[in-house]
Amino acid sequence: MAERQRIHTAIGLMSGTSMDGVDASLLRTDGHTLVEPGPSLAIPYPRALRDQVAAELPGAMALTAPRPLPPSLVELEREITHMQADVVLQLLEEADIAASEVDVIGFHGQTVAHRPDAGWTLQLGDGRLMAAETGIDVVNDFRSADMAAGGEGAPLAPLYHLALTHEMEGHPIAVLNLGGIGNVTYIAGGDAPPLAFDTGPANALIDEWALARVGEPFDRNGALARSGTVDETVLSALMDNPYFTRTPPKSLDRLDFSYAPADHLPDADGAATLVAFTVESIARAIDHLPQAPRLWIVVGGGRRNPVLMGELQRRLSVRVIAAEEAGWRGDTLEAEAFAYLAVRSLMGLPLSLPTTTGVGTPTPGGTRHRAGAQAA
Repeated sequence: MAERQRIHTAIGLMSGTSMDGVDASLLRTDGHTLVEPGPSLAIPYPRALRDQVAAELPGAMALTAPRPLPPSLVELEREITHMQADVVLQLLEEADIAASEVDVIGFHGQTVAHRPDAGWTLQLGDGRLMAAETGIDVVNDFRSADMAAGGEGAPLAPLYHLALTHEMEGHPIAVLNLGGIGNVTYIAGGDAPPLAFDTGPANALIDEWALARVGEPFDRNGALARSGTVDETVLSALMDNPYFTRTPPKSLDRLDFSYAPADHLPDADGAATLVAFTVESIARAIDHLPQAPRLWIVVGGGRRNPVLMGELQRRLSVRVIAAEEAGWRGDTLEAEAFAYLAVRSLMGLPLSLPTTTGVGTPTPGGTRHRAGAQAA
């Protein structure tokens, strides 16, 4: 009982499938329903690092096992770890908090391959090096235990979404994360466990299209899509994918979808069609839920795209709000989630459930690295 009541201070680090940088957030939590977010940072990847990560994705997906890493990924892992350790130190300095006041860092790392079909996933991030550079215990490798026990290894944020919504009314509620890949957490209310799965591409294809066609890393304010017209034939081709009819649990890799069917479209029409693809894949996800949610709370970068948000509101025909309207912080919520999961890992509590990843039983996870250990 004493362990349940202890309040931990944690830092969460998250670099998602958008590959745009790292979010860091302090969190005070008991690992159950008490969650108090603190100071946070969002630091973009240097362009060279982002380009390097993107360049390594095809090779990482071609691996037959996650480790040992080939030399290029060993070097990239060190660069990512050094960069994110610097972010931790910057957060501590700006928040005027000593490393000794932080119990643990939840270090997700950068996903470069997710292969649930083959039973493995790969996040680049050296937990031992992070602990040595920051002087704080680190939990990383959040997904491997779940996959070893038969789960998809994703999504992992649903238990944090459950903690955030435990006092809300108006269930069922859907928490929709629009990063590179979209995922939904369905919360029925009461004692029901959350149901979660990946919905399809969120920002990944839209961002790739904007970069390829107009040289911008994303469609700022949805301006490109707003000026275009959806090509229904291309949209139908994009939706003609067996993933959307598969029964959850299910999860995706960033490279599982391509905008190739839209290649022949003008810039604006392609952007509009890819927005429609994201929206339609989310609407299709309702087929796999016990009932249609009464409220959708949108987190992640996609909530900043007014065209995407407007189309979601139109297509779902219920209330769709950004995280901030719920009193949450949409930019750092995933980082908060991995701070929360790191604390649960220290406590030996489950990080995943049969209803979130398909694992056989509620499963703990994560690997702890003590700050006193020496990095290799």
